[in-house]
Amino acid sequence: MSDQVMTGTGRKPKLIAPPKSCETHSHIYGPISKYPHHPGRVNHVEASLSAYETMLARLGFERGIIVQPSTYGRDNRATLEAIDTMGQERARGVAVTAADVEMAELQRLHEGGIRGMRFFFLVDDFTIDDLAPMAAKVAPLGWHVQVQDNGSWIVDAMPYMKDLPVDVVIDHIGRTPAANGINDPDFQALLKFMETGKCWVKISAPYLQSTDGPPLYRDAGERVRALVETRPDRLVWAANWPHPNSPLDNKPEEADCLDPLLDWVPDKKIRDDILATNPGILYGFDI
Repeated sequence: MSDQVMTGTGRKPKLIAPPKSCETHSHIYGPISKYPHHPGRVNHVEASLSAYETMLARLGFERGIIVQPSTYGRDNRATLEAIDTMGQERARGVAVTAADVEMAELQRLHEGGIRGMRFFFLVDDFTIDDLAPMAAKVAPLGWHVQVQDNGSWIVDAMPYMKDLPVDVVIDHIGRTPAANGINDPDFQALLKFMETGKCWVKISAPYLQSTDGPPLYRDAGERVRALVETRPDRLVWAANWPHPNSPLDNKPEEADCLDPLLDWVPDKKIRDDILATNPGILYGFDI
């Protein structure tokens, strides 16, 4: 693993990010000698905080959200250390805990900069039945729940999400079947959920939502335009660095995931809100 290290380097984007821009979904992977992997989880290349900050500076972003990666299971140390090093004026995080977590531990995580609980249903930390009880636990702290699955999942998940006492953040443009377009029943269910104001969506990882790819990701852009038309005030942008599901020799270029916003969201005010104001509100930064 020592010879497989992400550097955060790449091209500068054409898009000029506004002040207080916040990248809202990336992971830090430290050396395995310090942060052992959860048994059975995929090993990832080392992706340090220094490399992440190099990437942020290249894109012109001042703030970042560190999301607990599945690699570490419920061991949030690497995530908390990254937030502490960046400082909470610049960083917040999303954690994973046991279902029976005590309030004292949640308070400790909150003081460490955590503002959300991750439900990544492609691994086995939580099931969808855990959503309601965990949402009730984190509601007093003002957290949200962050949810990711893929395929035809949103219609089935909606009864579990729609009445939670906290906001729901949906990863990666929903990850509904890429070939189905905006008329897909699950994507339409996502739009209806957004209308309530209790759902946020991350414009991120378009390569997971596209069949035609960069530089325009046209089919992913069709979804983003529909989201913007529905609730532009409930959208944020993320790099999904270091692109954990992509091979080391074929990692997406972050600027290629950012620059399409110039086409997808031509209104500069809306675009700046997506990059700065909206995440400032969601994660509790000074806006």
